[in-house]
Amino acid sequence: MEKNTIAVLIVDNDADYAGVVKHHLQAFQGSKFNVDVAPNGDDALSRLGAKPPIDIVLINYDMPNGNGLGITRRISEDPNSVPIILLTSGRDFRIAIEAMKYGVEEYLVREEAVDTILPRTIATVLERTRIKKRIHAAEREKLISQKRTEAIRELVVTMCHEFNNPLAAIKISVDILARANIDAPEKKLLAELNSNISLLEKQIIRLRDLNQENQGETGAGSPSVL
Repeated sequence: MEKNTIAVLIVDNDADYAGVVKHHLQAFQGSKFNVDVAPNGDDALSRLGAKPPIDIVLINYDMPNGNGLGITRRISEDPNSVPIILLTSGRDFRIAIEAMKYGVEEYLVREEAVDTILPRTIATVLERTRIKKRIHAAEREKLISQKRTEAIRELVVTMCHEFNNPLAAIKISVDILARANIDAPEKKLLAELNSNISLLEKQIIRLRDLNQENQGETGAGSPSVL
């Protein structure tokens, strides 16, 4: 079975070190890696905007003219940004905490990046990112469904209200006419009209009750029709 290729972008001004990391990734037997190298933030952003797409970015924290967090921040500003692993010269949890604020998924000491730890970390980060995206998509779909349900309930409430008022007025008018001195055919017509009004009222009540039952099941706070 052919392995899926993982596209990696290394952002590091040290070409020799980046070359060593690239060699170790491409030699790893567990996954297939396609590795690009960018020496600075501008080149990294240009590569991220090109094809084929990058799956994950490795950024050296100790970059000239500022640290790698500046590049990280610029990359993370893109809503479609890819996961980032920050490479540091030593273990400093202050850097790790600061990096997480900019969406860094993981950080490693640079020496570890030339070992099997790096490709395994990349695989873990990519899987974690996929899970996060699935959760986000499910939550978004749930929210859309809730909004749609609320809109339907609001419509039902409005319809019941709009029908109730004119029906009540018509029913009063029919009652007044029925008490007047009218012929038998007219009385029959009024009786049929009154019967149809009653049927409509029952349907409105059923619709209102069904709406309130569904509202109670989901706990949504829609207004009720009296």
